[in-house]
Amino acid sequence: MKLNVTALANAAAATAAILWIVCSLFVVLLPGMMMSMTGHMVHLEMQAYSWVVTLYGFAFGLVIWVVLAWTTGWLFGTFYNRFRDGA
Repeated sequence: MKLNVTALANAAAATAAILWIVCSLFVVLLPGMMMSMTGHMVHLEMQAYSWVVTLYGFAFGLVIWVVLAWTTGWLFGTFYNRFRDGA
């Protein structure tokens, strides 16, 4: 089965957008918990840092993550189809 590369890229971009929005909401609503969780995920002590969430930062991050996810999905689908066909 050949992957529809555009559909895969669109699904990856939509997923990244949803995850970014949910993550940003958690940072705004539960900053302490998210700081602790982030520290555990990257093996750092994060208590000396603080979150800075602005509308510009939220929008810019959303655009960047969507573009990166779409590109990753497109590349993954393209490589999958080529490798699947033995090319």
